[in-house]
Amino acid sequence: MENEAIEQASAGWSWFVSNSMNVLYAIAIIVVALFLAKLAKRFIVQIANSKPSLDDTLFEFLGSLVFYIILVFAGLMVLERFGITTTSLVALIGAAGLAIGLALQGTLSNLAAGVMLLLFRPFKVGDFIDGAGVFGKVDAISLFTTDLVTFDNQQIIIPNSELWGTKLINHSHFEDRGVDLTFGVSYGTDLKKAEKAIRKVLSAHDKVLETPEPFIAVDKLNDSSVDFLVRPFCKGEHYFDLRYSLPQLVKEEFDRQKIEIPFPHRKVIMAK
Repeated sequence: MENEAIEQASAGWSWFVSNSMNVLYAIAIIVVALFLAKLAKRFIVQIANSKPSLDDTLFEFLGSLVFYIILVFAGLMVLERFGITTTSLVALIGAAGLAIGLALQGTLSNLAAGVMLLLFRPFKVGDFIDGAGVFGKVDAISLFTTDLVTFDNQQIIIPNSELWGTKLINHSHFEDRGVDLTFGVSYGTDLKKAEKAIRKVLSAHDKVLETPEPFIAVDKLNDSSVDFLVRPFCKGEHYFDLRYSLPQLVKEEFDRQKIEIPFPHRKVIMAK
């Protein structure tokens, strides 16, 4: 009986020592994993902070993703240390991840598109864009949606997948913009006189750039008019100033110089 008690005490002590080492090992793994996870996240965020061209939102997300991945691997190592087989657990997590991915397919598609938009930056906050059938000013870019503000002061929230997967026009990408306008004159008009009148209006406008030089040329010979294509250049922020002020100024100049602006008409011949 005495020997049996000694053997039980020895086995209990061995179990305590073994599990104590496992507990210490697990604590060490968790501490090291937390340190490495925070270090990795801080490193990724600092990459974005060091380069203004990179988006902070994307790198905050990537930093958090790396942080939790390191912690998951640390948890699996702790379970292995205590003799728990993690193969089935990993398979279960994978199956659960697949089911969640299928259920959130649309959301994940927007997330992937958001990462691509923030990484390649086809537009930024403050740009005027035309995408997904909407034109407006970019107010905010998140991982899932992009917020636009229209000219009539409406907020439009667009899923990122719709912007990334379709044609997108960024009207603010280049500093200088060309403004395409069409002005029609009658067939009896002296074309050189009309061109001179248009150039006079453009040269007097303070928002029209001298370089690149404005483009003026006859574009079409319509049924009742000769159409000029006029393309002055301006800074991007002045685009709409020119777009909506030049037609009136050209009309007023044509009136002063007695240049006729034709309107559609139809000639009817009555048979006797």
